[in-house]
Amino acid sequence: MSSTAQPIITPKKEASAAPVALTKNSLLGDYFQLFKIRVTSLVVVTAWAGFYMGAAKSGISSLSWTLLNALLGIGVTCAGSSALNEVLERKIDALMRRTRNRPLPAGRMSVAAGLTAGILAIVCGPAYLMWTTNVLTGVLALATAVTYLALYTPLKRISPISTFVGAFPGAMPPLLGWTAIRGHMEIEAVFLFLIVFFWQFPHFQAIAWMYRDDYEAAGIKMLPVVDKAGHSVIRQMLTYCSTLISVSLVPAVLRMTGRLYLAAALVLGVGFLWFVWRLARTKLPTTSPESKIFARQLLQASVIYLPLLFAMMMLNVVRP
Repeated sequence: MSSTAQPIITPKKEASAAPVALTKNSLLGDYFQLFKIRVTSLVVVTAWAGFYMGAAKSGISSLSWTLLNALLGIGVTCAGSSALNEVLERKIDALMRRTRNRPLPAGRMSVAAGLTAGILAIVCGPAYLMWTTNVLTGVLALATAVTYLALYTPLKRISPISTFVGAFPGAMPPLLGWTAIRGHMEIEAVFLFLIVFFWQFPHFQAIAWMYRDDYEAAGIKMLPVVDKAGHSVIRQMLTYCSTLISVSLVPAVLRMTGRLYLAAALVLGVGFLWFVWRLARTKLPTTSPESKIFARQLLQASVIYLPLLFAMMMLNVVRP
């Protein structure tokens, strides 16, 4: 989900240059990039956590064909969304150093090939979920993909509110995992959703802070691009990260987990918040190269935080 910060690439320079592949890539590697396998893997992991917690409430084993079917369907749907997102944003990707070597802007893959792969995945994924798990999970997966593509993707060039809108489809994986085994939404699933929802703000704002020059060059209006001083970015990250601590404790309150998870969630949450505060304490603008170092460390902390939190939740699950 992240890469090293790079110097700014101006739209004029990139627009005038024909897209070329900067490195040798295999066909398989290109499809891995098209489907954003690293992002898809995180989606599958969080969906597994939701499934696992739902299975524990049902008093059944989480290791089953239903689990494999759910993760496959959710993963394929996510991969399809990612592919269509890259098709829609291929011209924008060509303007950014961190994305210009993706298969579409680099010219290694045709738009028709990317579009075909994306449509097939985004149709087959929800259909497979409806067939192998239940209709609700399939419908929710399809709605998640549509929201991501029809709302979040175009909003990125219009307003920083895109991050808020995109947080809804981004937080769906654990809820989808839960409904795949339980067949309906419940309060526990809502709080799994909220954990990922609030986590996304410091996570994605850290990315946007690191790559604000790229985003500005491409005309993407992320908050660190619009707010060069960084004040509103810091306020948002502190607010959502602080709220995340409270929300992450709710599974223990609902008796989904035991005291070990409660302690771990508190420690992890405070640690995550410390990285946000560390960036805030610098009082550096988003244009400062030095601030990007702290933003990178915050991003790394966010990537460690979420899988570790869900791992502790699963290890300390309370079964009926």
